[in-house]
Amino acid sequence: MRVREVAVTIKKRTEKTRFEIKDTKEPVLYRDMFPYTSVPRVELEERLIPINMPDEIWMTDTTFRDGQQSRPPYTAKQIVEIFDFLHRLSGPKGVIRQSEFFLYSPKDKEAVRLCMERGYRFPEITGWIRANKEDFKLVKEMGLKETGILTSCSDYHIFLKLNKTRKDAHKAYLDIVATALEQGITPRCHLEDITRADFYGFVIPFVQDLMKLSEAAKIPVKIRACDTMGYGFPFPGTALPRGVPEIFYALHHEGGVPSAQLEWHGHNDFHKVLVNGVAAWLYGCSSVNGALLGFGERTGNTPIEALLMDYISLTGDSEGIDTQAITEMAEYFRKELEFDIPANYPFVGSEFNSTSAGIHADGMMKNEEIYNIFDTTKILKRPMGVIITDKSGIAGIAHWVNSHITSSNNLKVDKRHPGLAKMHTWVMALYEQGRTTSISNDELYEKAKKHLPEYFVSDLDRLKKKASEVVRHIVENFIELPEMRSMDPAQQESVMQKLQREDPYIQFAYVVNGDGIKITKNVTDIQNKSKYEISGLGDNFSDRSWFIQPMKTGSSFVSDFYTSRITGALCITVSAPIRDKQEEVAGVFGVDIRFEDLVKAED
Repeated sequence: MRVREVAVTIKKRTEKTRFEIKDTKEPVLYRDMFPYTSVPRVELEERLIPINMPDEIWMTDTTFRDGQQSRPPYTAKQIVEIFDFLHRLSGPKGVIRQSEFFLYSPKDKEAVRLCMERGYRFPEITGWIRANKEDFKLVKEMGLKETGILTSCSDYHIFLKLNKTRKDAHKAYLDIVATALEQGITPRCHLEDITRADFYGFVIPFVQDLMKLSEAAKIPVKIRACDTMGYGFPFPGTALPRGVPEIFYALHHEGGVPSAQLEWHGHNDFHKVLVNGVAAWLYGCSSVNGALLGFGERTGNTPIEALLMDYISLTGDSEGIDTQAITEMAEYFRKELEFDIPANYPFVGSEFNSTSAGIHADGMMKNEEIYNIFDTTKILKRPMGVIITDKSGIAGIAHWVNSHITSSNNLKVDKRHPGLAKMHTWVMALYEQGRTTSISNDELYEKAKKHLPEYFVSDLDRLKKKASEVVRHIVENFIELPEMRSMDPAQQESVMQKLQREDPYIQFAYVVNGDGIKITKNVTDIQNKSKYEISGLGDNFSDRSWFIQPMKTGSSFVSDFYTSRITGALCITVSAPIRDKQEEVAGVFGVDIRFEDLVKAED
């Protein structure tokens, strides 16, 4: 039966119709719609679903779950700092209602603990686990009330990935959800790949059974509709399984899911991630899931900052949202995480509210409202950009520098700075040579680096920061090993040897006790072993900063650059406190890193 025919037939059914799992022998892959060897098709149907926006709508966040699957992992410290931005964007009523976290690694657990210590009401911290009963222990141990559970619903996943039948998958999913409810945990069922699923042969009967479990347990079972491949189509008249209005009509009216228990999770494979999220709101779904800056697997998830703007547009209420935190968040990603945000990226790109068109620039000078989307200074703390041409003068260049380079440091470059005069001379020379376009920000940055070097971080310092973060992450995880916490030199040397083999840029690894006495040999490579393995063994290093700082602060430490007296290599030392079973600091683990080798390894 074609999708169009299914949709037309549904019109005759009542909302109380009971659907059963249709256990097909072969997977239903909708080849008319998804031919694979060509672009997917959109099928239309006769009926138009009316707009049915819930009385209350909100967002949930996946920056630390799906958002981390597309980039290098955040440190626990970075997660907490990003979580602070999410709290500011949530407002007192929780516009960003929840944020989901992985729960598996020591770093994951540490990040959850640190975020919980913030004591914020919003966003609430939730988990994400595999469909495995043992994983509920992680949820309970972390003190969480809700967790996401993977319940893939398309035959692409059930047959081709899980190698199950529909009935087998249905039974396994209900069993794991029942376990969650028995333990008093709110389950959030992630209906993976819903835009390729058989709605009336699997999705709706499954959801109806979930609602029965929910009613019996008196605990809400949440349904996250996951557009895993970005196939969702936001326009009324689009047939299932791709039509977003039809999806939420079916889940709400025929699946029996209250709007407050519905959630949409989209991907941007076909450039529709934001409009699909808004369509979900408009057609009966209370919650839309997203990530800061749209981070997410492949093409990414719905950008939280864009959802916030559409939320305000739809509700007419900013709900105490600190919209200026959007700009500060973007600056954090640029500087702390060295993420290059495209210049034209809406709301946060360096040129999103600037123009290079001369006629527009003239209008902006007369009244910025002519060409500005809203008061970006008030709402985003982003004044309109200055476009540098031969008409800008030194004052214009000074304004550009103070807007783009020094503003975050509360520094101001005086227009009499000789570097600005040199930049102005360069600009005028370009136009004398026949240039007809404005000077780009990239060009201005390069000249500013040359003529205003005191306002920039050097490339070497930037490399050091990046390298130290990599090693700090390794060291902080390594000291949690039972062998390291034992303070038994033999056990410690054994695991340090494995670490050195995995990360050969480690010149030396060693442990000192709480008195600063080196208790292990120097674990090193084969070239240095015979010469330096026992160097310093038994010596007192309590006067060294790499020992003092971890003992004093309880945190890891990264040294400045130095030249190794032993090998002559440019090095940094990273150290961290080792805690015993009572969580008392019992010693310090240190590694000397050959900086050049580390940079090569990371590149």
